[in-house]
Amino acid sequence: MKFLSSILIVLMPIMSIAQNQTKSSDKLAVYQIFTRLFANQNTTNKFNGTLEENGTSKFKDINKNALKSIKELGITHVWYTGIIEHATMTDFSKFGIKKDHPQVVKGIAGSPYAIKDYYDVNPYLAENVENRISEFEDLVTRTHELDLKVLIDFVPNHVSREYNSDIKPKGIKDFGEKDDKSKAFDPANNFYYLPIQAFEIPEGVNPPVVFKEKYNEFPAKATGNDVFSDKPSINDWFETLKLNYGVDYLNGRKTHFEPIPDTWLKMKDILAYWSAKGVDGFRCDMAEMVPVEFWAWVIPEIKTLNPKVIFIAEIYNPNEYGNYLFKGKFDYLYDKVGLYDALRRLIEGHGNANDITAVWQKESGSFSNRMLRFLENHDEQ
Repeated sequence: MKFLSSILIVLMPIMSIAQNQTKSSDKLAVYQIFTRLFANQNTTNKFNGTLEENGTSKFKDINKNALKSIKELGITHVWYTGIIEHATMTDFSKFGIKKDHPQVVKGIAGSPYAIKDYYDVNPYLAENVENRISEFEDLVTRTHELDLKVLIDFVPNHVSREYNSDIKPKGIKDFGEKDDKSKAFDPANNFYYLPIQAFEIPEGVNPPVVFKEKYNEFPAKATGNDVFSDKPSINDWFETLKLNYGVDYLNGRKTHFEPIPDTWLKMKDILAYWSAKGVDGFRCDMAEMVPVEFWAWVIPEIKTLNPKVIFIAEIYNPNEYGNYLFKGKFDYLYDKVGLYDALRRLIEGHGNANDITAVWQKESGSFSNRMLRFLENHDEQ
């Protein structure tokens, strides 16, 4: 218990609670683990330190004792953050994993939200990199043996600039593999293009890892936070590419959903893949940046494979709450701008307790029992 308590102090972004939508007496209690930090015993904490210098947690470190202690807190679901392989400056090429260009990676370890391979797990989380998938599957089994459910992040809006799946199932094509790069927008494309422009590294990017050649991307693609420019800023999500779900953003946001866009089909396959590995639910990153029509289609599709799987949406626009719950078929929504912001303002001394009442009045009777309440997570302290 001492070990787990120290993790609570170090991690802090750990617990979120949502009321179950079927029974008012039941509650989901979600314990978030930032997997690469959770059980890392290395205290070096060197700025821009390497994997060897700063260390990392491994799948095996989240053992039965740790999970048992989490279970004793009344937790029902463990949200493992940073599972799916993302871009990193650490070189794993000797294991057949393509090396990432450091000019389009943020930080030595990299961001868990710049996905490099939707079908793989982060190699640095494995004791034996070649057995990384089976080590994750063992973690899922350990979690289930203690009657805990497994949640992972699903990042649908964007991928790393050098997305490359090296273990994708037979017959699966990579994002962009069949794109017509001469078109800025095409419903059949996975990315958005700037056909006659080359991507420019943002001013101020100076990675600690040196690469012989400068990063090259031609034609340039749109950046993850809806920046349709060859010159995103260092404050943009410049390390990511915006995925095309059939919305023509530069022409009045016209939608092209028939026939079903290729990106939709690829994402369905990815969700089915992880669901088949025993994942019980998905925390969907920046879900409102993806058209609600996609969710309305894909969530029922996945629930035909596993009726008990749950979908949690990260959404910050209260005007869209009902849309993503009732049309989009989400089970729960992130409650950040409601109760979390109200409590934070109050604690910082510039809020009002009436703000809490306003949240209750706005949500009561419609979807208050489908909001994931939290005080901390990986974004908010």
